[in-house]
Amino acid sequence: MSGREGGKKKPLKAPKKTTKDMDEDELAFKQKQKEEQKAMEAMKAKASGKGPLSAGGIKKSGKK
Repeated sequence: MSGREGGKKKPLKAPKKTTKDMDEDELAFKQKQKEEQKAMEAMKAKASGKGPLSAGGIKKSGKK
């Protein structure tokens, strides 16, 4: 490595991705994952409307 080499090295080009055909099992699995993701998003939205789960515990007063 000589000290004269400056600047960034160019990264190697990534090979082009080949589009593969999916069979019914893969398509069904992807569809199931999408439905589960939508269900999780709905649950998150529903849970965010409520208050904190751990309401008990030590409460700090404003005075010192």
